[in-house]
Formats: sequence, structure tokens, C-alpha cells
Amino acid sequence: MSKALIPLSIIALVLGLVIGNSFFEAPKPKSGEYIDPPGGDFTLQSINGDVSLSDYKGKVTLLYFGYTFCPDVCPTSLSRVGAAFKKLNEDELKHVQGILISVDPDRDTLQKLADYTKYFHPQIVGITGTKEKIDEIAARYDVKYRKAEGTTAASYLVDHTAYIFVLDKTGKIREYLPHAVEVDRAVEVIRKLINE
Repeated sequence: MSKALIPLSIIALVLGLVIGNSFFEAPKPKSGEYIDPPGGDFTLQSINGDVSLSDYKGKVTLLYFGYTFCPDVCPTSLSRVGAAFKKLNEDELKHVQGILISVDPDRDTLQKLADYTKYFHPQIVGITGTKEKIDEIAARYDVKYRKAEGTTAASYLVDHTAYIFVLDKTGKIREYLPHAVEVDRAVEVIRKLINE
């Protein structure tokens, strides 16, 4: 490669990363306002049976789309949710719920999801369903996901939106938290919505 092409290659790489990353970014709302997309109720399966968002009406819900084979972003996000839940007092904990919706229904069995979410906090439930059902729910939450190109059939990665949706007691989206949110910030948001 000639020396003249190196700067152009670097610029092309940076632009590709920026554009590719924006595919998975959620819009940044003003704190506390109701947010589009509408989201809404859904029903998927956990190891203990059907789980609907409406089952948690009256609770602040932290909703995350991810998968158990995720090497980095998902464990970071769920560990932050679990750490935030651990900072809540016993009464506050009665008013929160965590949900992981799998974007990898081919590999994420109900048992795998149960074991995975329990590791982060017992108040987080892992749920899944058919790809068609997950696609429909993901579209309502404006979540993007896809199998990463160039990976093998057995050991693939899934690129996905990495925000934690914070829903109020009525199930409305009120905040997006980044996957590496500071735990104290997550606790602040949760407590604010518990006390509304």
C-alpha cells in the first residue's frame, strides 16, 4: 500500500466505525420525558412460564435486549443493573424488576437464560420466544440486532442495540441508560421513578 493511501484508509475505517455504531445507538431523550418508540406490552417465555411486561405493572422495569453468549456488552450492562438493585433497600427492591430479552433464540435456552440472569441478580428474569416474536417486540422498542458477519454457524456473535430501557410503573419508556452506566446514576433514575 502506498503512503498516500494510508491516511485515506484510516479515515475510511473511522467513518465506517462511526456509521456502524450509530446503527445501534438509541436516541438520547431529555430526562424524565416519555419517549418514542412506544414500546408496549409483550409476552415471552421464561423457565417458569409466560412473562408479560404487564406482569410488572406498578414496578420500575429495566429492560435489556441481549444474549447469554455475549462476550462483553451484555455482562457489563447486566452487572450494572444487578449492582444498582443491590444498592436499593428492601422496600425499594419490591418495586423494581429486570428483564433480559434474548436476541439469540437459537442458542439461549430457557435454562441458560435462567442461570445467566440469576448470576447478576435474582430480580432479573431472562425471556425468549420465536425469532418472529422477538423481531416484532424489538421493532416496537426500536432495537436493532443481527448476527455478525463472518462468524461461524456455531460460534457467532450478535450485534445489538446496547441501551438499558427504564420503564416507569405504567410500562412507559422514561430513560435510556448506556450499557456502561454509572451504578449511582442507575440508582438515581430508579429511585426517582419509584417515588413518582
